[in-house]
Amino acid sequence: MTDAPYNPLDKANLARSIQTEVLGRDPIALTDADRVKGAGIYVIYYAGAFKPYSPIKSGKVPIYVGKAIPKGGRKGGIGADASRGRAMADRLGQHARSIDEVENLNLKDFHVRYLMVDDIWIPLGENMLIEQFKPVWNRAIDGFGNKDPGRRRATQYKSPWDVLHPGRKFAEKLAPGELTPTFLVERVADYFAGRPLKSLPKAIEQQQAEEIEEA
Repeated sequence: MTDAPYNPLDKANLARSIQTEVLGRDPIALTDADRVKGAGIYVIYYAGAFKPYSPIKSGKVPIYVGKAIPKGGRKGGIGADASRGRAMADRLGQHARSIDEVENLNLKDFHVRYLMVDDIWIPLGENMLIEQFKPVWNRAIDGFGNKDPGRRRATQYKSPWDVLHPGRKFAEKLAPGELTPTFLVERVADYFAGRPLKSLPKAIEQQQAEEIEEA
């Protein structure tokens, strides 16, 4: 308990209000994401049979948290209308196609909660949800949200996500690198058990840092 007065505009309190709102929404199947409107944040859940993810197969703990920025928001466009456009539908559609292409996941096992949010609060809400739930695809198995690197393919390695979940079309054209599915399954097990994670190869860590900077 603290004697400090409650500030509803404190960043942490604002973030919690966003978290409460999105988690209070009914989930929909990821296959139905095309009908979602606007921009904002979303929380994806998995309830399938892929054994390494058995600790979250209840579908109550997110496997991934992400955001969809409205057009103009990426350039600092304050006032970009989060209620317009297809930013969220397009982003969730990209995720659905990624899952549908891989060999060891089934799209029907994924559901999503989403919330349309004014553009300036989207990063805050996303960060709060990631810190709260620490989803495995945000923290231990990076690469789910990656897009086709295009001309950079010749210098790109497959992400940890694409090594663990092979089949995404654009990823098949990337270099395999030093990662193996066995290493990543162990990394997932360590993550859910709260054990320290083994370091990824330096080339992969550097690539991830560059992708974050570009984003």
